[in-house]
Amino acid sequence: MIISPQTQLQMLPAESRYSKRRWFCTIASLLLYIVDIATDIRLAVKYVKEGQLLWAVLTFSFVLVGLMATQIFSYAWYIDDMKNEALNLRGKAIKSGLVCVGLMSLHVLGMGIFTRYMQLLMAGHQELWPATSSHAVENRSAHHKLFCLATDLSMLKLFEAFLESLPQLLLQIYLLLEHGECSLVQYASMAFSLANAAWALVDYRRCLRRSLPSDQEMPSALPTAVYLLYKFSTITSCILAYALLLSLSTHAAAAALGVLWLLGTLWAFVLRTNFCTHRATEWTYRAVVGAVLAFTFFNVKGSDTRAPMSLYYLFHTAVNVAAPLLFALLHRRGDRGGAGVSGGLLCLHAPPRGGVSGGGRGGRPGEVGDVVVVGR
Repeated sequence: MIISPQTQLQMLPAESRYSKRRWFCTIASLLLYIVDIATDIRLAVKYVKEGQLLWAVLTFSFVLVGLMATQIFSYAWYIDDMKNEALNLRGKAIKSGLVCVGLMSLHVLGMGIFTRYMQLLMAGHQELWPATSSHAVENRSAHHKLFCLATDLSMLKLFEAFLESLPQLLLQIYLLLEHGECSLVQYASMAFSLANAAWALVDYRRCLRRSLPSDQEMPSALPTAVYLLYKFSTITSCILAYALLLSLSTHAAAAALGVLWLLGTLWAFVLRTNFCTHRATEWTYRAVVGAVLAFTFFNVKGSDTRAPMSLYYLFHTAVNVAAPLLFALLHRRGDRGGAGVSGGLLCLHAPPRGGVSGGGRGGRPGEVGDVVVVGR
């Protein structure tokens, strides 16, 4: 009896199937990423035209830092995957120097993440809409490789969210507090930065739950909406608190944020993370961990984190409560924007129940909230 490719695909368990819905969501994610970067660059150009060179440099710097970090990790992972036949979509190790040079050129030009998007979309289209029946036999392994590509991409998007989208959102809220007015481009930049970060968080959690054999994929609809609301509230309250403190004393608050990043990075060094295969990329990863820890909890090595997570959220609870109180007492009167942010901060703050965590690419444990995930 001959079974059609579509029938064999339907015979796969739902948790083992890379669905068409995921494929279309990948297109939506790509469009959101492009619009987020485009609005930030447009905003930087606007600042240049208005003579606000400092804000232009900061706005563009966040874009550049996020872009550079994702290119570094993407290229390093490509090189590792070429040596791993299980992760190579062509089914064999690629050692051609020309291929490596071509990949390096794409990443130097900042096209690494777009290359991954196109690779996932093309491979997904070939598997979900096969032209012949020759693909049906390897459905299970092919879908596993698609999930590996999606997991890599979700990890890169998570890095980009904490290095570009959230710092960008913090900067624009600070400028809104300082000047009391906001342009349409600024509103667009803040909206797309928040949307991009929210998408990255949910997609990261869903992909890494899917990669664990002991856990089921996060259900759609209500559970995903609840998780998104929870992360939206905790991270947004943190950003609003930082913005209020920056408005009170820009230099002191910026220095404090730098210290928080340094402490988070040192914590990753103390734990001796082994996420990457090379020392340089591992140190870069630890620096990224420091940036993530400035906004939310990140389980770096997947060990028991009850004590560190409790201390972390106790500290951030104190910051979230103290920031609006200090702003109300010390900031100049008549600032309606600041009062609105202070009220919003108190409404958004919620008791912590978990955090985002490290890991990401298939071998070492980490944690996302209460869910153990895998690392590279």
